Amino acid sequence: MFNKTKSEKALKWETKNVLNNVFVYVFNTAIIIALFTLFIYINGNTGGKGVNAFYSDIKKAVQFLVFVFMVVGLMAVYIFFQDRNFMRNAANSEMFFLSVELSIVACYLVGKYINVYLRPLALSSLLVLFLTDKKNAIFVGAITNILVFLMDIYSEAVSGLETYVPLIVGLSASIIAVFSMDKVYSRLKMFVYSLITSIPAVLCALMSLIESDFINVEAILPSSVFSGVLSAALLIIMLPIFELLFRRVSCFKLAELNDHKAKLIRRLIKEAPGTFNHSLVVANLAEACATAIEEDGLLARTCAYYHDIGKLRRPEFFSENQSEGVNPHDELTPELSATIIKSHAHDGYKLLLKNRYPKEIADVALEHHGTLPILYFYDKAKKFTDGEVDIGEFSYAGPKPQSKIAAIIMIADGCEAAVRTLKERTREKVIDVVRKIVNDRMELGQFDECELTIKEINILIGTIVNSLSGVYHKRVKYPKVSLDGIKDLGKEENV
Repeated sequence: MFNKTKSEKALKWETKNVLNNVFVYVFNTAIIIALFTLFIYINGNTGGKGVNAFYSDIKKAVQFLVFVFMVVGLMAVYIFFQDRNFMRNAANSEMFFLSVELSIVACYLVGKYINVYLRPLALSSLLVLFLTDKKNAIFVGAITNILVFLMDIYSEAVSGLETYVPLIVGLSASIIAVFSMDKVYSRLKMFVYSLITSIPAVLCALMSLIESDFINVEAILPSSVFSGVLSAALLIIMLPIFELLFRRVSCFKLAELNDHKAKLIRRLIKEAPGTFNHSLVVANLAEACATAIEEDGLLARTCAYYHDIGKLRRPEFFSENQSEGVNPHDELTPELSATIIKSHAHDGYKLLLKNRYPKEIADVALEHHGTLPILYFYDKAKKFTDGEVDIGEFSYAGPKPQSKIAAIIMIADGCEAAVRTLKERTREKVIDVVRKIVNDRMELGQFDECELTIKEINILIGTIVNSLSGVYHKRVKYPKVSLDGIKDLGKEENV
C-alpha cells in the first residue's frame, strides 16, 4: 500500500511490452478456464454435474467462455486506460491475475469444505491495496467477486439464495476493506478492522437464517463473523510472497526497512555514523514534506534512510565521517575526488538491488543528486589549470529525480547539509538557505522530469524551514553555578 510516485508521462511501448502483455492475458485466461473446469470436475465427483456434461451443453459452455473473456477484457481495458505505464510492465498485470486466481481458489475451497459465509472475499482487494493503491484494489475486488459468482453458477458449488450472496457480500466487503484498512500499518489493527469487513457477511447470514428459521445457525453465524479475519490472515501469509515475486513494497516491508536492526542500517551506524546521523535528520524532513503534499510519508522516510547508503563503500571520503584534521581528498586530484564523491549514488543503487531492496528505494538513491555539479572540486580544479574545465566531469551522472519522493529527498538532503554549516541558525537565515538550495536546483532543471508543482515546492520550503528551525533551535545559555556545598546540604536535609 504505497502511493504511486512516478511521473505520469506516457512511456513508450516497445514490441516486447506488447507481446509480454498478450502472453500474460492469454495465459491467465487459460488458467481461469482451467480452474473453473477443475471445480466442475471436483463437484462432478461429489454428486454434481461433471465436466463432460457441462461441455456437452454447447450453449452453456459458450456462454461461460464469453463471460470469462469479457471479464478478462474488462481488466485489460481498465488497466490500460487507468495507468498504461503500470501495464507496460507485464509483471504488474500478472500480479493482479495471481491475486484474483488465488482468491478464487481460496473462496472455492472454503465455500465447499467449510462454509460459504466464511469465504475470504476481500482477499484480492487487500492484496492489491497493500501492493498498489485504492482504485486498483476496488477494481480487482470487483473482478474477483464477479468471477466467484460465475464459478458458483457454472460449477454449481452453491445453490439457491447462496448463489447470489457471495456477489453482494464480496463487493461490499471489498469496498469496506479498502477504505477501512487504507492507513493501517499494524498487523494487530488489521485484524481488528477486519471484523468491520465481516459486517456484510453477517447481515446476509442473518437474513438467510431468518428465511430458514435459524437452521444451522451455529455454523453460519460464526463463519460470517470471521470471514474478514480469514481474509486478513491469508493476506499476512501471501503478502511477503507477492513482495518477493513482483518486487513490490508494502507498508509492512517499509516498517521493517526503517528498523535500525535492518542489515544495511546496522552497517551504516557502525561504518559511517556521520552519514547515519545525517540520514536521520533527512528522514524526518522527508516524511514531513511528503505528508504535507499528500505523498507517502513512510516511503519518503525509508528512502531517506537509504539515500546515502552508497557511502558505505568509502565512508572516510565524506566529510561527516572524517576525523578532525584528516581529509583523504588532500592527497587526491580534484578529478579523482569528484569521481569518488559522485559514485556514491550509483554505488548505493547497486548495493540496494544486490540486497534485494525495492527498486523504488534504489531509484531514489540513484536520483537524489540528479545531474548537480560538485562545485567544491570544480572550483578547486579551475585553480589548478589555466584552461577550461569540463563541468560534466564534476557533475553527477543522473538521472534527474523521476518522482516527487526523489525530489523531496534531493531538497531535504541539500537543505540539511547547508543549514548544518551555518554559524547563526536564525529562522531568517534558514529561510534564505532553503530558498537558495531550491532555486539553484530549479535553475539547473532538476525537477523537470517529475511532476512537482510550484505550489508543492512552496509547501516543501515552508515545511523544511519549520522542521530545521526546530532541529537547530537556539538553546538557553545556562549560568555557571558552583556545586560546592550542595552535597553537604543534601546530607543536612536527610538528618
